[in-house]
This record gives sequence, structure tokens and C-alpha cells, in this order.
Amino acid sequence: MKFIRLAAAAGAGVIALGLVSCSSTGGKPAGSGDGSGGGGSVDTPRMTVAMITHEVPGDSFWDLIRKGAEAAAKKDNIELRYSNDPEAPNQANLVQSAIDSGVDGIAVTLAKPDAMAPAVKAAQAKGIPVVAFNSGFDNFKSMGVQEYFGQDERLAGIAAGEKLNADGAKKIVCVIQEQGQVALESRCAGVKEGFKGQSEILNVNSKDMPSVEATITAKLQQDPSVDHIVALGAPIALTAVQSLGNAGSQAKVVTFDTNAALVDAIKGGKVQWAVDQQPYLQGYLAIDSLWLFKNNKNLIGGGQATLTGPSFIDQGNIDAIADLAKAGTR
Repeated sequence: MKFIRLAAAAGAGVIALGLVSCSSTGGKPAGSGDGSGGGGSVDTPRMTVAMITHEVPGDSFWDLIRKGAEAAAKKDNIELRYSNDPEAPNQANLVQSAIDSGVDGIAVTLAKPDAMAPAVKAAQAKGIPVVAFNSGFDNFKSMGVQEYFGQDERLAGIAAGEKLNADGAKKIVCVIQEQGQVALESRCAGVKEGFKGQSEILNVNSKDMPSVEATITAKLQQDPSVDHIVALGAPIALTAVQSLGNAGSQAKVVTFDTNAALVDAIKGGKVQWAVDQQPYLQGYLAIDSLWLFKNNKNLIGGGQATLTGPSFIDQGNIDAIADLAKAGTR
């Protein structure tokens, strides 16, 4: 809980920094302008920023990232160019295309850092500032990326493992929907570290959700002693709920990350809780940080990652964020 409070305080400090910097660079103060992005809009010169992610098409998690990014872009007079590809070489090619088009800044996820490193270096060689978010917590510094916005996935996993202990879990399966993706691998490693019972990893392919459902169903049928499924994304969690019914299992589902559909699942007890990394905030800060750097040479985090999580959402607090989650901003 101490960590969660610190993360929340860090986020609040970042927002305050953004408001102060807006004033120092001649931007209009919050509350003026057209009211976009939750506040005013700046009068600084138009700039273009590319946001390039490893989004798997159809994963609603990324809608939250984009909404945050779009709110910051609207406020900061930025043309936002969003693109995505779950295959790392293709994502790297998208970064290179952004470089070639002459963007003013790049915000990128580093799900597979080794594949992304050459493209990131190419941007830096052209003097284009690069920030990372969501994936790459352990790698952004070594790659020379100037800022990072997200959670420490291993620490989040440990917190989830400890919560599973408190819930009385004895045997869990941690479901990785993209093998080799560093953030997901770190989550399951952290869960194993924090959890005192038996744990194992189940690899599935999120590009084929019927196969995800079948694979989880088969695992539950094969091993009735599994009492908790740990999903690493809301769509996987909701699919796991279907697998429980298919298998006639009494196991419970917990997850990392949220979406609008997960609200009712938590309210109805179909999913016990979710680890929230605040994706809207990640998208917002990634874009806003590039505006701050371009206009005022601000760097957020003092060389360290700016943490946006983790915190837990369960039946005790879901009502407080339900409307925001269903509106697609949490």
C-alpha cells in the first residue's frame, strides 16, 4: 500500500509539473481555450508526434492508451500519429517510417527491446526525442530513452502474488498471451516470486481468442487442483471466465489491466480483482512529456521511470471508477 501511495503521488506531481511548465512557456493556463483534454489548450507551435505500440488489433486495453494520448495531443497542439504492430520487426519499421517523415518526437512501447533498439538509436541519431511507456521498464535506460511511463512489472507481479496468498490461493496458472513479451514475462516472474503456493505458466496466443479459451479449458480439465487463473489482460480474463464454465471448474480469475467489460465482471464476482497500471495516464504522460521537453526542456522522473501503478481494483472500490472505466478513460 505504501508503494501504491508513492506511485499516486508521483503521478500527481507530474501533472502539477505539466501545469507549471505550461505557464512558463507561454501556454494558456488550465481552464482556458477550448476545454479539450480536461483543461485548456496551449498556444505553442504545432508539432507532430508518433506513438507506435505493439497493440494486437482488437485488444481494448489500447483504446485507453490512445484516449489519454489524444487528450494530451489536443491540449498541446500536437498532431498525433498512432500506429501499431504486434510483430517487433514491423513495429521497428513503423518507428523508422516516423523518423523518415520528420516527426518532432516519438513515444514507443518496448515489448521486445532487442528488436526495437536499432530503430530507437536511429531516431536519437536524428535528434528526435524518444520516450517509452507501458513496456520496457527494465530496458529503457540502457537504450538511452530519456523517459519512461508505466509500472515496474516485476514489482506489480510480486504484489499480485502476495494478494493471492491473502486470498488463500494454493495453485495458480499465470497465462501469458504473447510469449517473449518482456512486460508479461516479468509479471508472471513477479507473481511466482510473491506467491507461496504452486505456480506454472500457460502460454496462449491472443491473436486467436478461440484457441485461448480452448487452451485454458483444457488446462482446467487436466488439473482440477488449479484454484486461480492469473490473466495478464482483461480480454484474457474474460475469456478465462468462459473457460471456467466449459471445464466446470471452481477456480477463480484475477487479472492485470482493465477494460469497460471488466467492470461488470468484477461487480458480479466473475473476476475477483484487477491490477491497474492506469493506461490512460501512460498515454497522456508519454505525449505531454514530449511537449514539455520540446518547449521547456523538462525531463520527468529524474532519470528514473515514472510509475503509474500498480493499484488494485476489486468489489470494494469498483463503483468509484466504474463510470470512468465504461467511458473508456480508466
